[in-house]
Amino acid sequence: MSERKPHPSNLSDEQWALIGPVITAWKDRRRSVSSHQDTYAMQEIVNAILYQGRTGCQWAYLPPKSATYYYFASWRDDGTDQVIHELLRCQVRKRARRLEDPTLMVLDTQSVHAAAGVPASTTGRDPTKKVPGRKRGLAVDVLGLVIAVIALAANVHDNAAGIALLDQVAVNAGETVEKALVDQGFKNQVVTHGAGLGIDVETVVRNPQETGFVPQPKRWRTEQTYGVLTLHRRLVRGYEHRPSSSASRVYWAMTHVMARRLPGANTPTWRDAQAVAA
Repeated sequence: MSERKPHPSNLSDEQWALIGPVITAWKDRRRSVSSHQDTYAMQEIVNAILYQGRTGCQWAYLPPKSATYYYFASWRDDGTDQVIHELLRCQVRKRARRLEDPTLMVLDTQSVHAAAGVPASTTGRDPTKKVPGRKRGLAVDVLGLVIAVIALAANVHDNAAGIALLDQVAVNAGETVEKALVDQGFKNQVVTHGAGLGIDVETVVRNPQETGFVPQPKRWRTEQTYGVLTLHRRLVRGYEHRPSSSASRVYWAMTHVMARRLPGANTPTWRDAQAVAA
């Protein structure tokens, strides 16, 4: 039997070297009660998580299913997924000759349909966008990198989402953030809450003369990031039963994106493949 070809989503050894030390240190601190600790290569476990995020397949189609879920859930619950994400985010910003933490960020939300089987207690219907499912909230910097992410029922108002994002930003980005840009869906409660955290929340008002989708200066970065995330099929719908798993998926997707940027690897796109085929 021929050896299985690596998936296009797999991390190269160079990319793995960026996050491998974090996983190794985690293993050294913790023993697996399910005996997975010394059975599976951690790079293959991470590759399986990234493959599922990129393709959207079910857990049952992953080899090894139980071990991959064990590590995904463990890293979700103890914050290791965020530690890895923050490590790469700081490196990407430094490579762009910026401070590790931003002074300006942009907040926005996106509602996605919930998949069958997702508990009704964690979903709702967005009354504005008419979407039944989950609401995903992001705080991103001017490079489109994620500073904070939340996952809520879609019927939760943007005010609550904005307040939760601001609280996360205050923890994740320290005291560097001075200003946040939001759209008109966020109301005065978010502005007031931001002021209490030392963050000036500014509402970007759309020009009423403009029709259709018109990118707003700086605020378009969130739209760009949401577009990047939807290339990961596990994020196209709300497939996760737990909102915390939905948030973890975002961190892993952005970790995948940043790991490919940092080593300077020339990762081909589908457009490149079409050009070669032509």
